[in-house]
Amino acid sequence: MRNIAALFYILMPGLGQVYNKQFTRGIIFLIIEHFDNAYGKINKAIQLDLNGFHQQALATVLYDGMLFYPGFYVYSVWDAWYYAKNGANKKKTAIPFLIGGYLGELGAIFASKLPWFPTLIVASLMIIPMVFGMVIFRKQ
Repeated sequence: MRNIAALFYILMPGLGQVYNKQFTRGIIFLIIEHFDNAYGKINKAIQLDLNGFHQQALATVLYDGMLFYPGFYVYSVWDAWYYAKNGANKKKTAIPFLIGGYLGELGAIFASKLPWFPTLIVASLMIIPMVFGMVIFRKQ
């Protein structure tokens, strides 16, 4: 059940909370995500990057909005995953998600130095530690 909550959140921030029946929190996360995504032009940058226009993607994104996104995204995935199971260890399970958040922030800061697919690399830096954390702590 908790992996489904995390997968819903990876699909769209806030959906994992809605799946967990935390409707108010889910709506708040959806609003924050849409505002930050629109302000930072993150979807436009992803679309350009995946179509091979890497430098245009970097020029399109507004870093003021984009630098908030990795930390918020990773926290929200952890929140949906953590609260999907009663009695999970809050401190231990957060570690891989914190690593994903830090790597996502560093990737976002240095994205302009990446020669190809900066948005895909930054997303991978966030998602891979989260998936490892979900696997390692699946019984927590």
